[in-house]
Amino acid sequence: MAVGTKRNEHPISMRLPEADIAMIDRAAGLRGRSRTDFVRDAAVRAAEDVLMENRLIRMSPGSFADFMAVLSEPETPVPEMVELAKRPAPWEPGYVAK
Repeated sequence: MAVGTKRNEHPISMRLPEADIAMIDRAAGLRGRSRTDFVRDAAVRAAEDVLMENRLIRMSPGSFADFMAVLSEPETPVPEMVELAKRPAPWEPGYVAK
C-alpha cells in the first residue's frame, strides 16, 4: 500500500481571455519562466505589496516623538544624490553612459 504524502501546494484555477494569456506567456518567455512560475511570482509580489501597505507599525509615545523630531529636522543634501539629479537623462542631449 502506498503511503500518502501531504501536499504543500494547492491549485488555483482562473478563466482569462486569450489576449491576457498571450501577454502573460510573452512576458514569461522574456523572463525565461513558465506561465505558472510567472503568474505565481506576480501574484505573490502583489499580495506582499498590499500587506506591506497595510502593515501596522507600533511604537511608544516617546519613540514616536523621536521619529517626528527626526522628520522635522532640516534636510541634509547627499552629494551623490545631488550629482545624480543633475545628470542628463538617457533621452536628453549630453547623456553619457557611465
